[in-house]
Amino acid sequence: MPVLPSWLTEPLWDQFAVLLPVRPVYHPDHPLGCHRRRISDRIIFDKMLQLLRFGCSYEAIADTTCSATTIRSRRDEWIRLGLFAEFKRIALESYDRIVGLVLDRIAVDGAITKAPGGGEAAGRSPVDRGKQGLKRSGMTDGYGIPLGRVLAGANRHDSPLLAPTLDLLDDLGPLPQDITVHLDAGYDSDKIRAVLAERGLHGRIAHKGEKAPIQASQRWHVERAHAWQNAFQRLARCYERRATVINAFFDLADSIITVRSLIRRAWTTHRWDERPHRRP
Repeated sequence: MPVLPSWLTEPLWDQFAVLLPVRPVYHPDHPLGCHRRRISDRIIFDKMLQLLRFGCSYEAIADTTCSATTIRSRRDEWIRLGLFAEFKRIALESYDRIVGLVLDRIAVDGAITKAPGGGEAAGRSPVDRGKQGLKRSGMTDGYGIPLGRVLAGANRHDSPLLAPTLDLLDDLGPLPQDITVHLDAGYDSDKIRAVLAERGLHGRIAHKGEKAPIQASQRWHVERAHAWQNAFQRLARCYERRATVINAFFDLADSIITVRSLIRRAWTTHRWDERPHRRP
């Protein structure tokens, strides 16, 4: 069974393949030109999707087509080239052009996941008996499309991560004049209101100790985005130790979420050759 349906995998690969640099099948410096052929980038891309979805080790996903070492080295090469970040940027631009990002209201919230291997971004988890955990401060638009995240140890509070999370808005280009940021009661402080005022943003913050169903009506989008991300087992239980690799997998997952939402919402308004027969 494929890790993702073909109507989603094929457009993802078509766009990612455009970003890849041209590489010869054989290394040009080899004196005889008869050494082992370079493993196809499509094979590595499919392996990355499997790693992201199933959360298994590199050794478990390796087979006769490529080794675990090849997957790691090609992954690091793509990270150095910035392909995953560029891939996510293109996905967001395509969604914004066809459907439209809801940037006049955004939501920010933190989520804690397990990080059994520790690493650069891990810390003692207050909700898992002090075991190693990873916190991400995620930001979404008004529909729940992931716009970015800031990684930190699980022992970090949400509120200090708000400022660097909001700074990611600068990468989105022109923004609406009035932007409302929806936050939960963990951000209910004068310091947070000052952070929002410095950036010209309006805050809709739930008050501590009070039930606020109306205030929380727009915040569930970021909770849904966290659930979408946690459906990828490599993000729900992170064994990666380097922050650059973790961010690369998050960028890949966010690209999948964005393109999937784009296909679903454009299914009733657009027609294309590879359009799914049924609405996703």
